[in-house]
Amino acid sequence: RRSKWVLEFASADLRSDKEVVLEVVRNNGVELKYAGRDLQADREVVLEAVKQNGVALEYAGEDLRADRELVLEAVRKDGVVIEYASENLRGDTEVVLESVRENGLALQYANEILRADTEVVLEAVRQNGEALEYASDDLQADKDMVLLAARCCGQLGSDVIGNLVREAGIEAKTF
Repeated sequence: RRSKWVLEFASADLRSDKEVVLEVVRNNGVELKYAGRDLQADREVVLEAVKQNGVALEYAGEDLRADRELVLEAVRKDGVVIEYASENLRGDTEVVLESVRENGLALQYANEILRADTEVVLEAVRQNGEALEYASDDLQADKDMVLLAARCCGQLGSDVIGNLVREAGIEAKTF
């Protein structure tokens, strides 16, 4: 039986051996968590890790969390990992759009400006109607946006969407 976490039990020397770590993260990107700090800051290693699993971005060195290409690769695998991206990239329209296309709930990690951007919020709501919860107040009060969110949720069953529909004064028969 193979252990899920190979590097966790490896010696410190092997956790800092680039050849070993590259092989391990190609099979399980999240193992970047157990790699030596120098390799968590190594672009080649981190890129291989996020290609395998976007969650590996959480364990990347701070400078690499600001690497646009690397973050784009990660959010295409798992949109909500934008949470671990630099503040600057959480305000980058292309990066945020990629995130919300993969998982609409990633909108919660976008900066305030993009949570008020109609195009970004539309993409998020199309992917998951409940993403409307993280949109700006103005977009939460937008009838068309609320109706889209309700349709994307497939029902008024979502507490968030149901409350927004009521607050916007939209009658349920509109659906």
